[in-house]
Amino acid sequence: MIDHTRPEIMLRERGNSAVIPMRWKHNALYLLDQRILPHDEVWLEYRSPAEVATAITDMVVRGAPAIGITAALGMVLSAFSHRDLPMRHFQKKWREDATEILRARPTAVNLLWAVNRMKAVFSENPGCTDTGELVSLLEKRAFSIWTSDIEANLLIGKHGGKMMPDRGGVLTHCNAGALATGGYGTALGVIRSAVFNGKRIKVYADETRPWFQGARLTAWELLKDGINVTLAVDSASGFLMSRGLVQAAIVGSDRIAANGDVANKIGTYNLALAARAHDIPFYVAAPISTIDPDTASGKEIPVEERQGEEITCVAGTSIAPAGVEVTNPVFDVTPYDLVTAIITEKGIVSPPFTSEIHK
Repeated sequence: MIDHTRPEIMLRERGNSAVIPMRWKHNALYLLDQRILPHDEVWLEYRSPAEVATAITDMVVRGAPAIGITAALGMVLSAFSHRDLPMRHFQKKWREDATEILRARPTAVNLLWAVNRMKAVFSENPGCTDTGELVSLLEKRAFSIWTSDIEANLLIGKHGGKMMPDRGGVLTHCNAGALATGGYGTALGVIRSAVFNGKRIKVYADETRPWFQGARLTAWELLKDGINVTLAVDSASGFLMSRGLVQAAIVGSDRIAANGDVANKIGTYNLALAARAHDIPFYVAAPISTIDPDTASGKEIPVEERQGEEITCVAGTSIAPAGVEVTNPVFDVTPYDLVTAIITEKGIVSPPFTSEIHK
């Protein structure tokens, strides 16, 4: 019997955090709508894999680990919807739904990783002829992915917290916190751990255009957990560093190539360049599942381009002249030689990344 409340209990008892982006209740997935935070906390209900795919595309949920968990739970919803079919048709429909979910956000490697983990349930149980049993096995696997992510985040926090300054400023970009994962967070998990263990850290959060994840999400969840945070425009990072206000920079990642190149929210590359110019350590916090050993370098990572209206409009109001051309890449790639270390649940990965990642 699966304890559907276990993720929340883990976060409350071991992470000292109440922030969680998803819930599972009565065979339905509930997602905290991150598009309307911080003004409203609205939970949306999902009961089909097609709805889950749309939620991922529309950024109701975002962040590579959270997308992976959501995809896994979406595949459980697929299993529930097809469980009355004969096994052959059940598997066919399930795999069609998996293909649809995989199209939702192509850059986040955790999405592919999670769906492949769910697919493995079939190959691991070749003699199973009961669709009801497969539904249970798929649900168990999805919850394992979720709780394992929280466990990984807690370990990332433990390892990375020791690398944070005892006091001073730590700058982060986008939202690599509880909202971007199964709970607790990667980059923000490191900060949470450091603060919990007595380090006097002041967080500087980039606003993160064009979706303002830093302003809307990072600031919201850090305030919710009582952590000192100051919001700044993206272009202020170099100036803050030049004034001695920042002692470290830490971000999450959507995909890490085999050579250590890091794909993350657009603006991360600029932050890494500024950190190098000011001799400030630049850390990346991510679970092992974010590392893609089959992608040799960042040049092979697909970068999603979204609609121009995200830049030309803010809160529904146009801020640019009609007809202007727009480029809106969602991610950029930070070369490995700008990364001080990658913090994972298994420990710290230091340069040279190619040999370390393949260990």
